[in-house]
Amino acid sequence: MSNNSIKIKNCRIEDSKRVSIEEFDFEMKENEAWLVIGPNGGGKAEFVKALSGEKRIVMNGSDSVYENDFVGSVETVSLEVAAKLIEQERELDETEYMDRLDEGRTGRRFICEVLGGPDAKHRHVPLPPIASKLEALPEIKLCGIEKILDRGLRLMSTGEIRRTLLARALLSKKRLLILSDPFAGLDVKSRSILLEFFQTIAGKMNSSPKIILSMERYFEIPQTITNVVEFAGGKVSFSGTKAEYEKILEERRREKEKVRDSEKSAFLSELNEISESTRFLQNEKVDGKETLIQMNDVNVGWGDKRVLRHFDWTVMPGEHWLIQGPNGSGKTTLLELITGDNKQVFCNDVWLFGNKRGSGESIWDIKKNLGIVSYRLHVEYRMVAGTDLEGVIISGFRDSIGLYEQRTDVEVAAARKWLKLAGFEGRESESFGNLSYGEQRAILIIRAAVKSPKIMILDEPCHGLDESYRQKILDLLEKIAETGTTTLLHVTHDVSEVLPCEKHILQLKPDSEPMYEIVEK
Repeated sequence: MSNNSIKIKNCRIEDSKRVSIEEFDFEMKENEAWLVIGPNGGGKAEFVKALSGEKRIVMNGSDSVYENDFVGSVETVSLEVAAKLIEQERELDETEYMDRLDEGRTGRRFICEVLGGPDAKHRHVPLPPIASKLEALPEIKLCGIEKILDRGLRLMSTGEIRRTLLARALLSKKRLLILSDPFAGLDVKSRSILLEFFQTIAGKMNSSPKIILSMERYFEIPQTITNVVEFAGGKVSFSGTKAEYEKILEERRREKEKVRDSEKSAFLSELNEISESTRFLQNEKVDGKETLIQMNDVNVGWGDKRVLRHFDWTVMPGEHWLIQGPNGSGKTTLLELITGDNKQVFCNDVWLFGNKRGSGESIWDIKKNLGIVSYRLHVEYRMVAGTDLEGVIISGFRDSIGLYEQRTDVEVAAARKWLKLAGFEGRESESFGNLSYGEQRAILIIRAAVKSPKIMILDEPCHGLDESYRQKILDLLEKIAETGTTTLLHVTHDVSEVLPCEKHILQLKPDSEPMYEIVEK
């Protein structure tokens, strides 16, 4: 076998709990660049984890072959890895012992961990000499993170964290990089940087590191990809050239178009039925004259960085907003002022549902009117990953992370109807932590929708979703907007996810004065 190849024949993938893929074959030759793809829960995530060493690849019999030139030298960059990083930062948070916010590890310190620097648990130990020279490194410039190296990881946007992870992976000198859904959540500039990366590094077949790309959807696939392996139903459903796979995708697309209208009609009919049968668990219909959000001369930032400056914004019922801006422009910060996850809300003039924040209302008074889908919520739910899917959905009625009280028969019946709608029928007892990242995101979107909240906050809701789930979720959000009960605040960088109802656009412009612009369609 050559130096940059993998050969797997009649093997299985397992961990200490179960066998996730019973039998599969895969071969990557030195001169090939591979894409791994497939529906959420189909086996793609298990394959990627096996290559990275998180799961075991085990030979099934005497004719089995397992040869992998990259064992022990694999680095993965993914939404899941980013989530684990933020979980680790929370565990190490020392804010309660300090007189200020603990920003945690900076990007500079995090990257230096693979350059001879101290690990996460010794983050107060001085950095090695290379730390002062990171800005000059080509890997740092390629990822465009020179200006955020001294920012705490916890204060970075999702896109900034992803680019920081990529820079660290490149500097780790690992021989195989697995990039999972790398374009998710990235702005136009960051996508351009990443595509350049593929052209300059992934395109050089004999270079190190070797690249494997894993995607939820066949979208923005670099030209340098030569081969595709698809997993579905816990098996390899396709393995061959990119050209062969694109022919199959075109056939599937034509077949899908024939049934798209009928499938959408059936989905919406089922959604209407569920909504009607669970109406008594939902919020009361909103008063059309009530101001939902009012922000007056809001200023938010940390250190010398201003995220929002002299910001004024009003949201009325039925005004569905699309929120846009480059990575790090303050989109998530803005939404966290509403949810209460950013404490600077209390030193600003912010009103929610007619009440000024900080005037005595509890967090529960606020959250009962909100349905939230965000990266932060996803991280928080991963920390109570043992909750079963039924419990996750019911927690949406109770505004809790996890479920800590007895569930009622009415809630159970409602949760199972919603799970069926989302394609999880019969899986109500399965643990949230056992799902793929994309399946977890789909469950959290349903959780946010069940009570018909006054405001639904959607911070890149389709992260990690395959094409089928993504279309269902967009149909669901479109229908929710039509009811007149819920107002959507939607952050996305993907123009194909913009909903027709989103007639109001808030554009955040960090390098301009003022730092925002409001556009009406």
